Amino acid sequence: MELHRPVMPVEVLEHLAASRGGLFVDGTLGLGGHTELILRASPDNRVIGFDRYTEAITLAKERLADFGDRFKAVHADYRSVKETLESMETGPVAGILADLGISSYQLDNLERGFSFRTAKTGPAGTSGTEADSPLDMRMDRTEGLTAADLVNGLSERELADIIYQFGEERAARRIARRIVGERAKTAIKTTAQLADIVIRAIHQKGYWRIHPATRTFQALRIAVNRELDGLDKFVADAVDSLEPDGRLVVITFHSLEDRIIKKALRYQSGQCRCEPDQPGCTCGAVKRVEIITRKAIEPGEKEIADNPRARSAKLRACRKFSA
Repeated sequence: MELHRPVMPVEVLEHLAASRGGLFVDGTLGLGGHTELILRASPDNRVIGFDRYTEAITLAKERLADFGDRFKAVHADYRSVKETLESMETGPVAGILADLGISSYQLDNLERGFSFRTAKTGPAGTSGTEADSPLDMRMDRTEGLTAADLVNGLSERELADIIYQFGEERAARRIARRIVGERAKTAIKTTAQLADIVIRAIHQKGYWRIHPATRTFQALRIAVNRELDGLDKFVADAVDSLEPDGRLVVITFHSLEDRIIKKALRYQSGQCRCEPDQPGCTCGAVKRVEIITRKAIEPGEKEIADNPRARSAKLRACRKFSA
């Protein structure tokens, strides 16, 4: 199996200041690509890797076995970073990384139904699907509803709202209407079924550069895994967990995530959230960090050419002030 390529490896190590040594947290372990880079950056580095995906943890442990007790994996959501570290009695950490993208291994795993990677770019009305997969999309299959549960159980309005808000899909109402009509005939259980329904709802002509169902699949994946829930709290908890001069690095892959992370970092840097016409500040903003990325860092042309899935990545980072 080809190992997953970590996004912006040089930039991640630089903004984590990983060469200085210490305890780091990889909040989204995946197959361990970023963790391996951190461990190699200094012989004094240790990494605790979080992941909701048990299969990924198993594979990461195999990949990182040579690092011995310098690496430890925990089956947990990165948003529980503060309470998990407190329960482990680790003390403050030197750096925390959260790569919010879905790994290539997850995307390509046909049992998960995250995407329709086998669907060829083609003319309207034909999905060109070479293989099919269950409409699941859960990162942690031990809990929660599947994408099929949402597609077959939500009202037309609820589906339209999810597709529009999380997928930023202008044709959300048409797609939701078509889904409800088709599921009345037979349950929608596979990625191919859903992709074909979206194509027919949009009536897209010609050839596609991006598959017409891309935004709908993104929206359902976000809803299933509650990907936008608690991001601002995660940033606050991560800052709490850092030692003085510790670093937080977050990589996002779509505008909804990036917007939340950007605002959360600004709040941690002391920027008030109150309305401009409010007589006094009530939001409690305190200057706890320095934002060290003036604007979001994006991958270079060479990296995008080598790893097309990195093309939408944006990296933001901050440094916790000394006590």
